[in-house]
Amino acid sequence: MTRGNQREKDRERAQARTGGKTKGSGDGLTPEQRRERDAKALQEKAAKKAGQDAGGNNAGGSKK
Repeated sequence: MTRGNQREKDRERAQARTGGKTKGSGDGLTPEQRRERDAKALQEKAAKKAGQDAGGNNAGGSKK
């Protein structure tokens, strides 16, 4: 029960559907540069969240 070249044809069709894109980041950054970028984004996000919390945003929902 061999499939012949069906598997290869399916792979070609799948690659054509994705536009020939391959897995991977594709952003051209080294792992170290990516870590720095991600760390900076996390710091900015934490600072934004801290600013919202300090701004009196009562997300606790204490109702009387």
